[in-house]
This record gives sequence, structure tokens and C-alpha cells, in this order.
Amino acid sequence: MHKIIVFAILLTMMCGTIQGITSGPHSQRKVRQAAVAGQFYSADPVKLKADVAAAFRANAAVRPVDGVQAVIVPHAGYVFSARVAAAAYAAIAPTARYERIILLGPSHCVYLNKASVATLYRQYATPLGRVEVDTAACDAIEASSPVFTCDERAHSREHCLEVQLPLLQSRLKTMPPIVPIVVATSDVQQLQRIAQALKPYFNEKNLFVISSDFSHYPSCDDARVVDKATGQAVMTGRCDDFVKALDRNRARGIDSLVTSACGEAAIATLLLMSQGDQSVKIKHAAYSNSGDSPYGSRDRVVGYHSFVFYREPSPAVAFSLTEADKQELKKIARASIESAFGRPAYVPGRLSPALQCKCGAFVTLNKCGRLRGCIGHFGQDVPLYKIVEHMARAAAFEDPRFDRLRRDELDSIEIEISVLTPMRRIHDISEFKLHRDGIYIKKGSRAGTFLPQVADEVNWTKEEFLGHCSRDKAGLGWDGWRTAQLYTYQAIVF
Repeated sequence: MHKIIVFAILLTMMCGTIQGITSGPHSQRKVRQAAVAGQFYSADPVKLKADVAAAFRANAAVRPVDGVQAVIVPHAGYVFSARVAAAAYAAIAPTARYERIILLGPSHCVYLNKASVATLYRQYATPLGRVEVDTAACDAIEASSPVFTCDERAHSREHCLEVQLPLLQSRLKTMPPIVPIVVATSDVQQLQRIAQALKPYFNEKNLFVISSDFSHYPSCDDARVVDKATGQAVMTGRCDDFVKALDRNRARGIDSLVTSACGEAAIATLLLMSQGDQSVKIKHAAYSNSGDSPYGSRDRVVGYHSFVFYREPSPAVAFSLTEADKQELKKIARASIESAFGRPAYVPGRLSPALQCKCGAFVTLNKCGRLRGCIGHFGQDVPLYKIVEHMARAAAFEDPRFDRLRRDELDSIEIEISVLTPMRRIHDISEFKLHRDGIYIKKGSRAGTFLPQVADEVNWTKEEFLGHCSRDKAGLGWDGWRTAQLYTYQAIVF
């Protein structure tokens, strides 16, 4: 991989630099005050809200995408780039909930040959209010590798992360804490170390925001050519392709082209984390340059791309059970229970491909129409016939709500099996259909579920269904589902 160069550009409303100040002790975390309010965006909350609202209105046709994992967005003055940034943010459902937002951007202030994590701060102030910093995550990341440090010069006056906050505050109904990281190195090996350290965070719990403008200072027409090439390279999802595109752009000899992407190190870090992950898809959201704005000239421009990286759910595999499959599973379940009392074990014959598929299942025991035990397994890591065998025995003898099943109850036990379809993350309860879907609620180490058929046994509204599951099954309280991760699934019940 060729060496990636981070450029320091003079402060303008298109892109900027301001000198930093000395660092302070981690033990005295403070509020990081807005450094460029009134320059890159309005310092007046009312005006700022109106400007952000206008940027999102310009992208009203953008439909939210499930599983947004990262965005690449510009960090110029809002009059130049807010609409391009909003095109990517509009792909995130307003009800989306993340544990944290990890912001990565270039340093316009200092070169450290490291990435600086903002462990000095407990909050970031904007005209729209303060944003919490995930101090525990910041500390953990800084301590995870020598490639990280904390240098206040990289943060106190840096605009590239700050300008993202009002857009995020306006888009998300629940603003999670942030982890601000300024990538102040151009060394490829250092970038690989940064990506390796951050990759454990590259999952559905977190949103990565990559802050970068693109071409700097060519003419408007030249910018479109250069930015198209760079954008196509980003869309490949491969870091080597991205770096090669930057090299080719430099070799074009275009007048006044200083860089093809000021945040190339941050973009490279994202690509190093995501490449090879087949579930990650990339969508181009928008493009313009400062020459398209009435405030910019057309002979010396900065280019602005935005992209959305999202996780595409695994395609649902066509799955069905024949009547013979269902009867076989019933025999396996009953024999598993009866063998505990010395009855002959049931030896299954030739198993169909469906029974050997790896999927989740619940086994429910009923006695005289009343629940006698129910245990299930969500994971898709064990063949179905084995899951049913294990869950039947667990429902009979391990359900903590009931005494162990007795021998004299065997003949009165009815067995119901629910084979589960793959779970799907939802961000709004409008995506959950009562009676059709089961619900799985998870927050931290707590989790609980109701099978779809529970709705047939009670007279609850959708919110009551969620409330009972949250309180009674997950232990999160009646309204705990509102801030938890929600998943739906269906069940083949017989």
C-alpha cells in the first residue's frame, strides 16, 4: 500500500486549520466548547435548527436504510456541504439507537503520527445542547494500543468532528454518547493498527462517522473528474483501490489540486475495518462541490461526497417443514423426555435436509391446556433435530418456573414446537406486527423474548406486549424496550 498523506489546509469555510493549545490531565475532564460555531455553522440555535432542517428537507426523498454502520460525510461550512452530509444522515432512521457514535476525522492542527482520542472531555457543547462523551470507551480505546494518545491540540480547535454534531443531534431522537478520534498520522502501518484496534467496535451497536471533504482547490470541472474517480474507488470498499485512485489523481497534473480527500486517513481506516465483510454494502448518497454554492467560486473549489455503509441482513433461506418432518421432530422431543425415565431412546431414521439445518427452536410443554415448561435456543449453530432434542429435555426438567416433570405426568403432556426464522433488527415498532412476529428485546446483558403465539393467548396491545416482555422477561422495566435493541422473527408452530 502506498503511503497516505494527510494535508493541513488553511482555515476557510470550505476547509480549515487553527493552531492548537497544550494538553491537560485526563483526571480533570471538561466540556469541550464549540470552536467554529458562528463560522462553519450558525451560533444561533434557532437559525441553526432552521439551516439543518432545510438540509434534511432537501433530502426528504431519501428512505432510511436498515443496519447503517458508518457514514462518510463532509465537514465544510454548512452553506457549502450540509445538504450533502444530510443525504447520508437521512439514511439513518430517526429512531435508530446506537450505544455510541465513533467519530473519525483528520487533524488540521497537528501531526502526531498517532490517533488522538478525546479522553480530556466529558461533553461536547454545541448551540443545540451538550453531547455526552463515552469516557469509558475513550479510555479503553486509548489504552488498547500505543497507536492512540490524547493531545488537546488535536481537539480543542478541530472543526471536522464538531460540525457533525448538530446534524446528528437533529436527526436522532436519542443521541448516544460520542467517541471523538482525530487521526493525526499518515503512516500506513499506524493506520492498520488503528483499524485493528477499532474493528471490535465495528458492529451494529455503534455508528462510525467518517469526516472528510474531497478534492481541494481545482476548478469546478476538474473537481468533478477527480471526485468521480475517488468516489468510485470508495465504492469498491477496498483500501488499496482507494489509495491507488489518490495516486492516479495526483499523477493527472491537475492545476491547484492539493489533495483528493483531506480525510483520506480516516477513510482508509474505515475501509481497512470493513473490507472483506460481505455483509457490509456501500451506497453513494450525494455529491456537490463548493462551486455549486452561491457562496463559492467555480475556479477554486472543494468537493463533497457522502456515503452510507450498511449491513445487509443475510437473505432469508427458503425454509419449510413437511408433515413428516414435523412428526419426526415431535417423536424426537417426546423420546428425549421419556428416556430420562428409563423408556427406550428414540433413534431417528434418515433425517431430511430440513431437520439438519441449523436454526433456533422452542419446545413448549402443556398439561391440560396449561403451560408446564418452555425453553428455547435462538442461535443458528446446531442442527434443528439436536436443538429440539435438547430443548425438550430442558423444558421438562430445567425451566426454573416449574418443578421437574414427574413420570406420572408423561402421558398428559402435549408438546408444541416452534421453529424460528432468522431474527431481524427493527428500529421502530411499526415494523413489528402483533400475532405474526415474535419479539426479542436486548440491552446490555439482559434479554427476553415472547414467541408470536403469546399474542394469541392474551388481549394486549402492541405496546403492552412489548412492555410485558421488557419487564417480565428481560428485566428492563415496563418502558425498557424503548431504549433497547429490538428484533423480530417468525415461527413455524406445530
